Amino acid sequence: MTERQQTIYLDNHATTRLDPRVLHAMLPWLTEHYGNAGSSTHEMGREARAAVDAARETFADAIAAEPREIVFTGGATEGTNLAILGAARRHARLAAPGGGVGHVVTIATEHHAVLDPVEHLEREGWAVTRLPVVPQHGESAAPGRIQLADLAVALRPDTVLVSVLLANNEIGVVQDVATIAEMVHAAGAILHVDCAQALGRMPVDVDALGADLASFSAHKFHGPKGSGALFVRRRGRAVRVEPLVHGGGQERGLRSGTLDVPGIVGLAAAARFANEGLGEEVPRMRRQRDRLWETLAAHVPGIAINGPALDAVDDRGRLLRLANNLNVRVPGVDGQSLLATLAGEGLAVSSGSACSSESPRPSHVLLALGLDDDAARASLRFGLSRFTTDDEVDEAADRIACGVARLRAM
Repeated sequence: MTERQQTIYLDNHATTRLDPRVLHAMLPWLTEHYGNAGSSTHEMGREARAAVDAARETFADAIAAEPREIVFTGGATEGTNLAILGAARRHARLAAPGGGVGHVVTIATEHHAVLDPVEHLEREGWAVTRLPVVPQHGESAAPGRIQLADLAVALRPDTVLVSVLLANNEIGVVQDVATIAEMVHAAGAILHVDCAQALGRMPVDVDALGADLASFSAHKFHGPKGSGALFVRRRGRAVRVEPLVHGGGQERGLRSGTLDVPGIVGLAAAARFANEGLGEEVPRMRRQRDRLWETLAAHVPGIAINGPALDAVDDRGRLLRLANNLNVRVPGVDGQSLLATLAGEGLAVSSGSACSSESPRPSHVLLALGLDDDAARASLRFGLSRFTTDDEVDEAADRIACGVARLRAM
């Protein structure tokens, strides 16, 4: 690669670069302090346990929770499965001597970490409602959000759980979770919130959101891969879930297995740095994102935004879109050819969720917005981060414009 072709990484919804400060916090627990946090009979084990306890406090503080409400996991997918399947199985166990089923509500544009366990419950006999979202082509300023009236109709006396993605990983739309929570609780149900994309890009307060369960992944906010957390409310309307993994009884029996001390320390450090940087990083990412869009709009005829407008706000003046997210469709080009061309130009971007990137099917999120297959395939998702520079944004826009022009000429 020439200097001009050095990779520009704009796929930060898939994963983020490990912050050097986080690595610095983790290194001692990967090398000289390698004790098992479950080994209480010697000093190295007690040191590891103290590091886990401190990390639990730090992470709880980052999301306005209490330390006893934090269960460390291997990431948001595991945490989401524990929340959905664990809550459902507890309900089924307590509903009747032989077990019982109920009703679950989610959104058609959720991540597959939610959609797949919900589908699993459906195969077990649970009733499932998948709410549609506001379409792209319409009068609403909030494509990708659910209609609260649809949720009101969906909630039933046997509704056990509602699962909502706080901020969508493809189109960046932010749901009105606080209002959703009021409706869910009024119906006597539990609310799980997938917060994987939110930390470091917006404030996350589980009480303000009204979450009963909330899942997180460290690698989405410059922490290590393979480390995450599930918030399980234990104050007020306390929630109980059944464990999915059985063994040594770690994490109060909810997640057995030897604790990943370095990963847990990294998760907590990343969450702390994410909150500390909000005031500076979010405005900068929004400015860079807007600059990227303005340049593309000026040099790529016909390009259009998927999801809410970049400056769209709800009726309370809150932005409807994550500050670091841009998703666009490029008419007149083949989607796979476009991605291959940009990869050859040294651009790390995607057309949708990394978890479904190997599937030939177009993004289910974009299809739910009402886009046809061709438009969904010819779409690009950009995710900026604290490490994205102005020069990278300008260079990326230039490479994209040149790549699209070449494909259209062919």
